Amino acid sequence: MANLEILQYPDPRLHLPAARVEKIDASTRALVADMAETMYAAEGVGLAATQVNVHQQVILIDTSP
Repeated sequence: MANLEILQYPDPRLHLPAARVEKIDASTRALVADMAETMYAAEGVGLAATQVNVHQQVILIDTSP
């Protein structure tokens, strides 16, 4: 797993379009695992793939109290 760089506004890469995920495979699962590690390391409650410079329609949200 990897702790990914989180892009900050006004980085222009945050405005790039994100592609729809058509199939969940090993690379998608690895992305989600890396995003979760990154989100919790940053003490966040949500993270979009675009924020880690991966332009796919993937988002994580921690809804725990």
